[in-house]
Amino acid sequence: METAGEVAERIRTGQVTSREVTEALLARIADDTQVNAVVEVRAEHALAAADRADAQLAELGGVIGRGVIGRGVIGRGVIGRGVIGRGVIGRGVIGRGVVGRGVVGPLHGVPVTVKDCFNVAGMRTTWGNPAFAEYVADRDAVVVERLQRAGAIVVGKTNVHTMLADFGQTANEVYGRTNNPADLDRTPGGSSGGAAAALAADLTYLEYGSDLVGSIRLPAAYCGVYGLKPTNGLVPLRGFEIPGTPYLPTELPNLSTIGPLARSAADLRTALRATAGPEAPYSYNLCPPRHDRLQDYRVGVVTDHPAAPVSSEVGDALSDTIDRLARSGAKIVNNWPDGVDANEQAADFGRQVELFFALHGDSDSAPDSDGGLTAADVRDLDRRRLQARASWQQYFKDIDVFLCPTSFTVAFPHGSTTIDGKPYETQVFWIAPAALTGHPALSMPIERTPGGLPVGAQVIGPWHEDDTAITFAELLAG
Repeated sequence: METAGEVAERIRTGQVTSREVTEALLARIADDTQVNAVVEVRAEHALAAADRADAQLAELGGVIGRGVIGRGVIGRGVIGRGVIGRGVIGRGVIGRGVVGRGVVGPLHGVPVTVKDCFNVAGMRTTWGNPAFAEYVADRDAVVVERLQRAGAIVVGKTNVHTMLADFGQTANEVYGRTNNPADLDRTPGGSSGGAAAALAADLTYLEYGSDLVGSIRLPAAYCGVYGLKPTNGLVPLRGFEIPGTPYLPTELPNLSTIGPLARSAADLRTALRATAGPEAPYSYNLCPPRHDRLQDYRVGVVTDHPAAPVSSEVGDALSDTIDRLARSGAKIVNNWPDGVDANEQAADFGRQVELFFALHGDSDSAPDSDGGLTAADVRDLDRRRLQARASWQQYFKDIDVFLCPTSFTVAFPHGSTTIDGKPYETQVFWIAPAALTGHPALSMPIERTPGGLPVGAQVIGPWHEDDTAITFAELLAG
């Protein structure tokens, strides 16, 4: 299956048209009767957008053919004096400017989907809740605006668990259940299960999901694709809100994060560059990766923990991956960072989730309610969260990335309430530290079990150094 970057390149170079790619994808979606990942499409809109993308490339090609290249700058002597070799063509206008990332965007003509919790103008935003089954958005979410600005064509939406309320499964009364393409009797994870399953089933080229309690990383691991939880606050949340509720921007982003899912680490980078950054008047610069060779990375590693002991399938895959890292020359450092107690951070994360829902109107968890959080609890929780972040940031002064399981298990059968004899909530243990501190973390596929089920590994990176984690995953994948 092609990545978004590969199909974008084929469209840009004229090997295929955007219309052909979009028609083929829509046909695959229509033919799917088993996975149930893409739950709503806008075919007519997508095909019209594809035609516009093709026309734009044709017009650009005409300008190049008749003007700058055909009988202008190149035709009358600039070739001989070096502009082609060193400048305009070699690494400028054509190489990575007008076509590569200038006039046409890096996702020009590429059909993509987004999770059914993001507003897309003219499409339903249901959150898998029958109460919102007929809610139609009147404007695009920020991430949708930015994906389209990068040239992507949003063809449809993918399934979610009801109100995004399950990190391990994806089912609701509006669209039904989504199945794992690797084994239809198993879960794709949640709540971005539709997003990850769509990528694994070749029903989209790029996806955008949300991650509060591992809802990007767990589905990515269970379905064998890549999923990035960016640094908290890096991607604006406007357009990702429960239907009928106002968007309330915050300057203290915490926990709830949105990010891309893809079939390659390079696609994560492309999507992040297209969508990251605050809305005006604020700005930011995405830090470059620390290294561009695998052997230069200093990698912290933890592969098991008594609170969430990994299955033999996950453990074997992680051991093989670490062996490959060692052979590459990368420096391997075993153990958790100084000052990090994984059990404590998992417990603190659970309390932070409780606080998150209290702040968003869940009266059962409201501060000072009977059995709930007090004001002193809130103050202490925030102090502990910031201390945890500081401990990890100190660690990343000497270590570039931290490698650990995404989940202690592979995808499990639908409807499971315990997993490998462990409580259902054990899935959250490994994703908790980065969720608590806001550090960027991605899940990447590393192997498949003898039965064909994907195994994911989690890569945690330094604060606002998302591209260090992405580049490491890209290099590790080879």
